Amino acid sequence: MENLSPEMLEKITQWGINVAGAILLLIVGRIAAGIGRSVLKSAMKRGDVDSSLSSFVGNMVYYAIFIFAVIAALAKFGIETASFVAILGAASFAVGFALQGSLANFASGVMILVFRPFKIGDFIDAAGIKGTVKEIGLFATTVATGDNIKILVPNGKMYGDTIQNYSAYDTRRVDLLIGIGYDSSIDEAEKVMLRIIGDDSRIHSEPAPFIAVSELADSSVNLVVRVWVNAPDYWGVKFDLMEKIKTAFDAAGIDIPYPQQVVHHIAAPSAGAGGE
Repeated sequence: MENLSPEMLEKITQWGINVAGAILLLIVGRIAAGIGRSVLKSAMKRGDVDSSLSSFVGNMVYYAIFIFAVIAALAKFGIETASFVAILGAASFAVGFALQGSLANFASGVMILVFRPFKIGDFIDAAGIKGTVKEIGLFATTVATGDNIKILVPNGKMYGDTIQNYSAYDTRRVDLLIGIGYDSSIDEAEKVMLRIIGDDSRIHSEPAPFIAVSELADSSVNLVVRVWVNAPDYWGVKFDLMEKIKTAFDAAGIDIPYPQQVVHHIAAPSAGAGGE
């Protein structure tokens, strides 16, 4: 140490201080990144945000803070960080441009997880797919169709299309269109259907069941039937009503006609008619 010049000693000392400062920055940055991630994940958990989204965002915050600490540590050694940041930005832009489809799906996934147009277990119709939601990912949503086929739908398609959520509300309305013959009694048909509706405990009394003539069609008088049920009972009530109405109409002699046409035949005049 005695043989070192004062200038060399000063440089070594400064270098040591820079190394110590850089190490301290990295340590503090890592601790701050961990704290930031934990605080953000806790806040999102309290806000009832989906766990996959909170985990992803928390990790993004962690790496953003840590990268900032690394850049600050490099600056301690006199490295030009402006050019490094520019290169990092250009690389991010190139990657983002190459993955624009995936990023669009990711953005849509975030919107789905935040605004929750549907949740796991809901029966939906979206992007031309009908089925039960099994999993909501950041890039795609997994749907099981009625015949249990697994379909992965990109979130960009899912969120960019009209979403019909059949499970969103507790109750649903069952709509039936029942045709009876013109010779059958409308009052009798209504009484039969009201009796069937009243015997089914799954059908709500409020709103009250509704039956009315909706159309005088070519082959039948069409009656619209509307009843309210709990959402899980929708299909069971609909199928049972159709079967019971058909059976009751048969017993009561109420006709459910086939499509039919009336053809008028006009005989051609005979050759000698009016001739002589």
